[in-house]
Amino acid sequence: MSEITVYTARKIRTMNPSMPEATAVAVRDGRIVEAGSLETLKPWLDAYPHKVDTRFEKHVLMPGFIDPHLHPSLGAILLPCHFITAMTWHLPDRVSPPVTSHEDYVARLREIETSMADPDELLLTWGYHKIWHGIVDRTVLNDISATRPIIVWQRSFHEVIANDAAIDWMKLDRAELERHPQIDLASGRFFETGLAVATKSMNPYLFAPERFGKGLELVKKAIHFGGHTTIGELAYPLINDELEWDILANTIEQDDVPFRMRLVPRGAGPGETDKAVERVNGFQSRKTHRLSFGNGVKLFSDGGFFAELMQMQPPGFIDGHHGEWMTAPERLEALARAFWNEGKQIHVHCTGDMGLELALAILEKLQFERPRFNHRFTIEHFGASTPEQARRIKDLGAIVSANVYYLHELGEAYWRQSIGYERASQMARLGTLESLGVTTALHSDFTMAPALPLNSAWVAVNRLSESGTVLAPEERISLDSAMRAITIDAAYMLGMEDEIGSIRAGKMADFTVLEADPWETAPEDLKDIPIWGTVFEGEPFPLGER
Repeated sequence: MSEITVYTARKIRTMNPSMPEATAVAVRDGRIVEAGSLETLKPWLDAYPHKVDTRFEKHVLMPGFIDPHLHPSLGAILLPCHFITAMTWHLPDRVSPPVTSHEDYVARLREIETSMADPDELLLTWGYHKIWHGIVDRTVLNDISATRPIIVWQRSFHEVIANDAAIDWMKLDRAELERHPQIDLASGRFFETGLAVATKSMNPYLFAPERFGKGLELVKKAIHFGGHTTIGELAYPLINDELEWDILANTIEQDDVPFRMRLVPRGAGPGETDKAVERVNGFQSRKTHRLSFGNGVKLFSDGGFFAELMQMQPPGFIDGHHGEWMTAPERLEALARAFWNEGKQIHVHCTGDMGLELALAILEKLQFERPRFNHRFTIEHFGASTPEQARRIKDLGAIVSANVYYLHELGEAYWRQSIGYERASQMARLGTLESLGVTTALHSDFTMAPALPLNSAWVAVNRLSESGTVLAPEERISLDSAMRAITIDAAYMLGMEDEIGSIRAGKMADFTVLEADPWETAPEDLKDIPIWGTVFEGEPFPLGER
């Protein structure tokens, strides 16, 4: 039998309410033998060969951080792009400074274009948002270059804008594009289902082994930097199963990768309904040490939040535009019913309050038709909502995985230019969920938010907008709830709470090593707690010299 290793620490925050604190944890063969103190662990240590590792004696151990909704493939596609964003992004290989005006955005695009040696090389950039960057359409991009293909990926990932050279580069039939309901050829805009038309043509470029492999290496660094030991890939495959699986398996299934992935399949492909359950069930036979499929399935309600394509109830958007459905309501209901009757945990992408209303109405029907306990129907993202909808989430037994970062980046922008103060300030109404006792996790949806669990917890506890204004302080949550939302409650979201999320006997020996105790840190400084690194299945993985 393998030797026991005992890690001692200044403090261990177990997230186990029966023993919330410890000073030592014994591990063997990747699992926790017991948590407690050197004194309480003595029977194990007397019985088995062991060593005491004191490297963390000045540190705080927590269960390994979990992001239940992070897209490695999306990150691998986007991180090699040129980032032009309204907020500063600290990336594994560079820092992207903020660009906050139309003039500066166009100037930056021109600067990139003129710096590229190959006149035929695609210029692909990510991070555009019209609130900061104004109208950037086909005409603007044609003016930057009439010959180089230029594609601007909107901040949401739910749409791209292409110049004429890029439309030609994608070899798309313009007559067919004119007929597509979610493609605006005049502006060069491909959104929601129209995006799939563009990405199908872009796949050979996006998934070229060298490019995609480089992107995944950057994603691996970003995940480790955030202190993660488990992530959820919600909606696999992102674009193409055949292209993605082999590269993911070869890249993630390496001894130097200190995290695992739980993958949740997309509920339906284009035009697919009847065979959706069979296809999703087929993924469950795939399993490696670090990659696995559980009992979940991902469905989509309304459009992207950053794209302002969420479906909003009256009074809607200030400028009068409307959102989009990612799945027609009747088709979403049919898919949900098929997976509900199969006993699946259904995750539904909902960003606007009308999108949420549709999901809750479907759940209510399903509960009436075929009641289920512990179904864990999960609302993903939870952008705009009403207090009454929060109550219905509780009454229907649903749970929430929220992207609270929306509030930080978009709260004030959407107040002034999108949906007004009341609804913008109350996006991600987590305080109401906490008061109702709704199980809630925090996620990044990376790259929709930085892959930094402490940053998400910081937003949830403080509700600080980008300028430092507190928005809807009544919707702040406690530190305990925020830390549960990136550990044990995030594990529950993935159906993995018996394996990860807290430090107790029998669970995987996954720890995030902090240089300060969140409970002894001022709430406004939570995001700045340095991370030493992680312990994954008993093996330490430092971030580097500090």
